[in-house]
Amino acid sequence: MEKLKMHTPDLAEENYKKLAALFPDAVTETKDENGNTVRAIDKDVLMQEINAKVVDDGQERYQFTWPDKRKAVVLANAPIAKTLRFEKEKSVGRDGTPGGTDSKNIYIEGDNLDALKLLQETYLGKVKMIYIDPPYNTGNDFIYEDDFSQKAENYAENSGQTDEEGNRLVQNSESNGRFHTDWLNMLYPRLCLAKDLLANDGLIFISIDEHESHNLRKICDEIFGAQNFITQIVWEKRYTRSNNARRFTTLTEPVVCYAKNIMFVSDIKERRNEKADSIYSNPDNDPRGPWTSVSYVNPASKNQRPNLVYKLHNPITGADVEHPTNAWKYERATYEKHVKENRLYWGKNGENVYPRLKKYLFEMEGGMVPVDLWRQQITGTTDQASKELESLLGRKIFNFPKPKELVMRIVSLIINGNKRENGIILDFFSGSGTSAHAVMQLNAEDNGHRKYILMQLPAETGETSEAYKMGYKTICDIGEERIRRAGKKIKEETGADIDYGFRCFRVDSSNMKDVYYKPSDVKQAELDLFTDNIKEDRTPEDLLIQVMLDLGVLLSSKVEEEEMAGKKVFSVADGYLIACFDRDVTDDVVTAIARKHPFYAVFRDSSFSSDSVAANFEQIFDTYSPQTVRKVL
Repeated sequence: MEKLKMHTPDLAEENYKKLAALFPDAVTETKDENGNTVRAIDKDVLMQEINAKVVDDGQERYQFTWPDKRKAVVLANAPIAKTLRFEKEKSVGRDGTPGGTDSKNIYIEGDNLDALKLLQETYLGKVKMIYIDPPYNTGNDFIYEDDFSQKAENYAENSGQTDEEGNRLVQNSESNGRFHTDWLNMLYPRLCLAKDLLANDGLIFISIDEHESHNLRKICDEIFGAQNFITQIVWEKRYTRSNNARRFTTLTEPVVCYAKNIMFVSDIKERRNEKADSIYSNPDNDPRGPWTSVSYVNPASKNQRPNLVYKLHNPITGADVEHPTNAWKYERATYEKHVKENRLYWGKNGENVYPRLKKYLFEMEGGMVPVDLWRQQITGTTDQASKELESLLGRKIFNFPKPKELVMRIVSLIINGNKRENGIILDFFSGSGTSAHAVMQLNAEDNGHRKYILMQLPAETGETSEAYKMGYKTICDIGEERIRRAGKKIKEETGADIDYGFRCFRVDSSNMKDVYYKPSDVKQAELDLFTDNIKEDRTPEDLLIQVMLDLGVLLSSKVEEEEMAGKKVFSVADGYLIACFDRDVTDDVVTAIARKHPFYAVFRDSSFSSDSVAANFEQIFDTYSPQTVRKVL
C-alpha cells in the first residue's frame, strides 16, 4: 500500500524533474550555506546542451522585473498542506433545490492562490476558458498580501485587516512606494497556476483598466508567451460622459486575451446575431437560400498580379468583360468553378459591369470572426449590470459588477470550429458571481452543458454596509445568493433543462496532523499521542474530498454511499474510487471492495481491525483485483 501525500504538488520539484529528465548530465550536487549537500544544475553543461548563453545576474538583458518577483515565482511553485471542505448547507442541487450534490458546478470560498494550487492535480489541462476581473489597483481596492514570512498573529498588527485564514489584506494606496509591486506580486503567481489548468486550446480573458493594463500585458507575455497574445478587446462599458471627471471620461475598458498555446487555436469565431444575418437575402430565388455578395475585383493592379488577368463572360448580356486597371481576386480555374456553381451575380438583368461572388448564409454556421471593439448594445454596461444585480437582490449592495452579457459573449466564442458547449469555465476573482449567471443564461439559450468553477475570498462586507444589514456577511454570501436567484429566474423564464446548482467548498487546513507530514519530528515518548494522524474534528466526507484532490478525481464526480460488510463505503465516479474510513475494517470489508474492481482503493492506515487483516490486505487485492491502486492515509 502506498501512502497518499495529502498536499498540493511541489511545482518546483516537478520542474526540476523535467529538466533532469531532459538533461541528466547537467544534474549535479553542491554544498549550501550550511554545508549540506543539495541538488544543483551545472550551467556550463546546460549551456552546451542547448547551445545558448546562460545570463548571470548583473548582466543586462531584456526582462520585466520588480521587487520580490523571485518570491512571487517561488510562491507559485511552493506546495501547501491544505484541503477543501464540502459545505452542504450552502450547496444547491442541479434543479436548484438546496443541499443537492448532483451539480457539476463548483464554488470555492477562500484565497484563490490556495484554491488554484488545490486544483492542480485534478483539473490540470481541463479548463477550456478563464475569465477574471481582478482588483484594478486604483488605490481603493484591497489586494492580497501573500507574505508567509510573518506569524499569523502579526498580520492584523501590520495591516489592520485579515481574512479568516490570517492572510492580510492591504489597501494599496498610491502613496505606497510598492504601489505596482504589490499588485504584480499578487497577480503573478495566480496567473502561473491558472495557465496550468488551461487546456491546450484554452483561452484566458482578463478585464483590466488603465492603471495596470501595461503591466498586465508584460506579465502575461512572460507567463503565457508573447506569441500567445490574441488581442486586446476594447469594451464600451458606458456611453455617457461624466461631468465629475477632471480630464477625460473613460468610456471603454480593455479585455486582454491570451491562448495557452496558439498552435492549437487555428480559428476563433463567435455566434452569429440578427444584425449579421440581416445582410443576407435571396433576390434571385436561389435554391441554396439567402446570400450576400462580395466584390470580384482585386485591389492589386494588373501589373502586380498578371496571373489573375483574363476576360469574364456575362451570361445575361453575352459580353466579355476585362477590368481596365485591376486584376481579379481568383485564378481562372477558380473562376470557372464559380461559373459552374452559379456563384457569380451580374445583377437582376445583367446590368452589373463586374460580377459579385455569392456567399451563402448556410455556409456561415461556423460563426463569424469577432472584432476587437465590443459595443455596449451587445455586451452591456456597468450601469446595466448594477441595475440587474440590484433587481435580483433587492438593493444595491455590490459596486461595479460586470454585465453578464460581456461574459456571455466571451464564453460563447467558438474555437477550431467546435462549439465550447461542454467546457469548464473558471473565474478565480468571481465577486458577485456574474460568470455563473452568464454560463447558466447561455446554457439555457443554446442548450449547452458548460460548467463553471468560481473562487472568491470571503472578505467581510462590514457591519455598516447595506450588504451586512441584509444578511450578507461576506462577498461569498452575495455571490452564492446571486447564483441561486439567477438560476431560479432563468428556470422560470426559460424552463430549460440545465444545471442550476453548485457544490460549495471552503479552503481549510489539511485534515492530517503535522505528524503525518513530518513523523521524524515526533519524539518517541509522544508517539502514543498520535495513534491517529487525522484531526479529531474531521469527518469521513472531509477525508474523501482531500483524497479526491490528491488522486486527481473531479470534484463534480458522482459520490455514492453504500454499506459493505457493515461498514460505510464511498463510491466515486461509478466505482472509479472506493474509499472506507471506518475503524475495525475486516477481511470481509476488504474483500467486498476488491470484488468491485476499483481503479483506486483507499483506507485509513489505522483502520484495520487486526494485524492479520493488514497482513492479508495485499493478498486479497492480488486475488480479486490485482490492477487496483491501493492507498492509505
